[in-house]
Amino acid sequence: MIFLRIATVQVDSKTRAAIIEKDKAILLNRKNVKDSLISTGEIEEEVELDSLSFLPPIPEPQKIICIGHNYVEHIKERIATTDPSIPKKPLFFLKPPSALIAHEAEIILPDDPDVERVDHEAELAIVIGKRTRNISESEAAKYILGYTCFNDVTARNLQLPNTQWTRAKGYDTFGPCGPWIETKVDPSSLNIKCYVNKKIVQNSNSSRLIFPPYFVVSYLSSIMTLEPGDIISTGTPAGISKLSKNDLVEVEIEKIGLLRNRVK
Repeated sequence: MIFLRIATVQVDSKTRAAIIEKDKAILLNRKNVKDSLISTGEIEEEVELDSLSFLPPIPEPQKIICIGHNYVEHIKERIATTDPSIPKKPLFFLKPPSALIAHEAEIILPDDPDVERVDHEAELAIVIGKRTRNISESEAAKYILGYTCFNDVTARNLQLPNTQWTRAKGYDTFGPCGPWIETKVDPSSLNIKCYVNKKIVQNSNSSRLIFPPYFVVSYLSSIMTLEPGDIISTGTPAGISKLSKNDLVEVEIEKIGLLRNRVK
C-alpha cells in the first residue's frame, strides 16, 4: 500500500492510524502511525473527515529534535545585527515529547510569573521512518517517512538569557504538530507561512534553510541514533511575534497542510 497523507486520529472511542484523502479517512487496524511503521495495518473502515479528530501524527515520539538559527533572516531579528554570525554546523536542542499537541488542540500560556512573552515559530518538520545511524546526505531520503507542520512555541524572555533552551521550549502544549504526515513531497522548496488571527506574520520558503532537511538528518545521525517516529523540526523563518490569549495561530506549509491551534 502506498501512503500519501497519514495521520493518527480518534473516531468515537477508537484511536487509529489513517490514510487521509480529500473528504475521508481510511482507518487502519493500528493504533497510530508509529505502530504502522512496524507493521502496515489492514484497512478497517472508511469515515468522513468531519467525524474524527486529529491526534499528534506520532503520539509518543522517542525524541523531538529542533534546529535553531536555520534561516538568516530569523538570526537577524533575534540577534539584532545586519551582520549575523551564520552557524557552521546545525544548532539543535531537544524538546520534550510531553510538549506535543495535535491540530485544533489548545496552546496553554503557562501560569508562571517568569513567563512574560510566548511566541509562535512556524517550522517544517521531518518524521523519521527507519532506524538511522551514520548515514550520508545522499542516503537521508530513504530514512524519512515524510513531513509535517510544527509550531516550536517559545517563552521568548526565558530563551534569551539562557544558553540552554529547554525551559523556554519545554512547557506542556508548546509543540503543536500535524495534522498529518505528507509522505510524497520534495522538501527542498516549500512555502512556509504562519497566520495569527488570519493575518500573515511569517512567510518564507524551505529553500532558504541554511541547513536543508537531508543534511540535517545526516548530521544528526552522526551524533545519535534516530528512531522511527522521531520528529526533527528544521527551524523557523523571520516574523516571530507574541501570542496572547484567544489568538488563533495557523502554520501552513505548501503541499503538506495547515496546522491550527487556539491560544488559551
